[in-house]
Amino acid sequence: MTSTNSPFHASRRQMLAMLGIGAAGTAMPGLFSAGTARAKEAPKGQIVLGFSQEPTVFNPHLLHIEVDEGVYFAIFDPLFGIDEKGEFFPCLAAEVPSVANGGISKDGLTWRVKLRDGVTWHDGKPFTAEDVKFTIELLVNPKFNSWRHTGHELVRDLTVVSPTELTWTMDKPYAPYASILASTFIVPKHAFDGQADLNNTPFNNAPIGTGVYKWKKRVAGDYIELEANSSYYGDGPHVQSLIVKYIPDLTVMYTQFKTGDIDVTGLQGISAEHYDEASKLADRTVVKAPGSPVETFSLNLGLPVFQDKVVRQALYLAIDKQSIIDALYYGLPAQTESYMPQQGYYYNAELPKHEFDIDKANALLDGAGWAKGADGVRAKNGLRLSFENSTTSGNHLREQMQQFIQQTFTQIGVEMKIRNLPPAVMWGDNWMMSQFQSAIAGIVFLTSGDPDTADYFSSKSIPAQGGSGQNTWQWKNEEIDKLLSDGAKVFVPDERKKIYLKMQEIVREELPFLPLYQFTDLRGYKKGFDGMVPNVNVRIDTWNVNRWRWS
Repeated sequence: MTSTNSPFHASRRQMLAMLGIGAAGTAMPGLFSAGTARAKEAPKGQIVLGFSQEPTVFNPHLLHIEVDEGVYFAIFDPLFGIDEKGEFFPCLAAEVPSVANGGISKDGLTWRVKLRDGVTWHDGKPFTAEDVKFTIELLVNPKFNSWRHTGHELVRDLTVVSPTELTWTMDKPYAPYASILASTFIVPKHAFDGQADLNNTPFNNAPIGTGVYKWKKRVAGDYIELEANSSYYGDGPHVQSLIVKYIPDLTVMYTQFKTGDIDVTGLQGISAEHYDEASKLADRTVVKAPGSPVETFSLNLGLPVFQDKVVRQALYLAIDKQSIIDALYYGLPAQTESYMPQQGYYYNAELPKHEFDIDKANALLDGAGWAKGADGVRAKNGLRLSFENSTTSGNHLREQMQQFIQQTFTQIGVEMKIRNLPPAVMWGDNWMMSQFQSAIAGIVFLTSGDPDTADYFSSKSIPAQGGSGQNTWQWKNEEIDKLLSDGAKVFVPDERKKIYLKMQEIVREELPFLPLYQFTDLRGYKKGFDGMVPNVNVRIDTWNVNRWRWS
């Protein structure tokens, strides 16, 4: 992937679009073409897509993780999406709202969205503005376990003007809202009518969308089968059946890729130790590109042992990042000190560089009063420096990383016990409700390339404390809260950048999580498959699944 795919273009173009400078309403390449008026070719065959984690949450507005979005992009649509160049393209909206086309007022407070006419839900009922209104209101409904309030809670006077048009005002200017809408999948109002409990509905297990594929069936622990939506309004579907197969062991996934049992490797894909062989396989293509996730050693600051910043600093000093990257990942990932992708406009390249220094880590802990006991484990005021670390069972590289870190931690008097869990358990309430102690987790921090990270760092985004978001570290910092508020009001990228550079400095200093490396994605597919396009502005590869096909 070249720098043209970086969030620099996403952020700059998004802001220009909202200000009405330049084109923002162009269609996604391949979404509509000169041949739209003629009959579509009938979809043929199937694609088997392998994921290393199991999708388990099928309502896109309940608490979920990246792998679930791999299914959402096939079943649902947002009002508009974002492509690999960082440009918005219309989906359910007829055009991307901007100042130039009258969709957004100059002060950013008044929005008017025009929708496509003639779109239907998978059950044949018409899609209308009422569905958009319902979706936005659902996300802020106090009786609903929403995965994201951020941005939506600022919407006021949400009004359906007609079946294909709605308006609202914002309580205050909020620059990231266009990016948030680009990752907000619209759900059908009628699927929730009459439901006493919005969190537990038939929709959760048999979702209905407007997307290119329809739900067919799920075999828990094995696969999900989706079938072509012949009434899809855009380009596609080109394939009759999409099978999302769950393969938790990455070695097994690679074996099935070699033997042809899966056609495309998705989430976590081909592990680094297989790259050399995989790149030489006949009738296979392997793509290497910078990914948007950042691998973290995440800490639950709700535990007293992690509330001492000296402990966090010492742990970071005791992680030999470069040896892990070289020995386990064949040098493919890049060390990082930030949560921002390094290709991005807002990335802070001046952050302090990580050191691996056991002596310095021991000196820090000694100076802070953490004394070693007879068993070699440090303690202070009766609190032992001992904790669990968890990640996904079957991810053998992460498991080896845990063992490597566990060994170096013993050299500084830290006891780390490994307790790994199946993906559905690991990334369910265990992660989202901060039930873990520490975890190795790859996280995509940005929403459609926008630098706002309120969903992860705001003190109001802690699910375990009644908030809505993904601040599972339970980290609270008043200066960060202020910077998040300030950054959301600024629409000019050069001015916003100063704010987000400072934020990265604070996160690096406070270490609510220990940043390890930025992912390098290795994706593989069979000869004849076409359509996969890496995109650092989204959380998973299926963002353009409507264009996937066999040539």
